[in-house]
Amino acid sequence: MIPLRRILVWISGASAGLGAALAATLPFDAELVDISRRGGTPGAHHVAVDLADPDSWPVVATDFRQRLDGYSPEMAVFIHSAGTLTPLGPADRVDTAEYTRNVLLNSAAALVLGQAFLSAVSGRDCEQHLIMMSSGAASRPHEGESSYCAAKAAIDQWVRTAGLEQRRRDPGCRVISVSPGAVDTDMQAELRACSDDQVPEASRFRQMDAQGLLSKAEDIARTIWSTLDRDLDNGSVLHIRDLT
Repeated sequence: MIPLRRILVWISGASAGLGAALAATLPFDAELVDISRRGGTPGAHHVAVDLADPDSWPVVATDFRQRLDGYSPEMAVFIHSAGTLTPLGPADRVDTAEYTRNVLLNSAAALVLGQAFLSAVSGRDCEQHLIMMSSGAASRPHEGESSYCAAKAAIDQWVRTAGLEQRRRDPGCRVISVSPGAVDTDMQAELRACSDDQVPEASRFRQMDAQGLLSKAEDIARTIWSTLDRDLDNGSVLHIRDLT
């Protein structure tokens, strides 16, 4: 447990899924900011944005800077959890507009917001953490999830690179990514609902669900929070099993 102090925490996608679990299991008192379309996170400030729209990204960047200026925290944390699987299916058959939104949210928004946070905390005298949510799909291709797989691979390589850069800063921001594994969320349910023609991997996840092998979001969230206290190399790309 981190002792009481002035802490700023931003979570993208905090209104649902793993993001909501992260907000619900916050292990310390903090100024919490929910970056999402819907909001509704208890006790959190809401930055209402659609991260699939590039016009929303400067709104988040401005919020980073304004809150940092006004709060002068001892620690600043940004967890990027927002993402989407839609559309699921072979790349040559899915809707182009939905596919474009997927690429913008999963790939572009993650990198742009990560850069915005690093820029906002650069040179500030506070402890700094940036955690990107990744996936096993970053290293293992899943048919029917081409844009999602590519996005997570991009996030992991960005983390490796930005982490190396931050090692040269004093203070620097610790940048890591964490793959949470198969977690019982609405996004996972969307995947299991697919036909095997859309996503052949869906049958494996249905079997895992039937056997009770999906992780609880709150348990995974608590493990992710524990990374703040762990001695991890900057630029680490981790799976949840590395932390348990």
